[in-house]
Amino acid sequence: MLLNIGDRVQMRKKHPCGSDRWTVTRVGADIKIRCDLCGHVVMMGRPDFEKRLKKIVEHAEGETNGEQA
Repeated sequence: MLLNIGDRVQMRKKHPCGSDRWTVTRVGADIKIRCDLCGHVVMMGRPDFEKRLKKIVEHAEGETNGEQA
């Protein structure tokens, strides 16, 4: 799966604040995401992230493979 820093994703379960939209802030063996509604940060392993991911809502512009263009 091609995932970049700045991508907005939708997760299968909602966060307790009520949002299911997150922004990717770190890409690697672990993925770090920040809740778009409350700003809570969660870090999880890539296999766990891919299992919980519903879809990529919006790709970041001007970035590829987690590196700035």
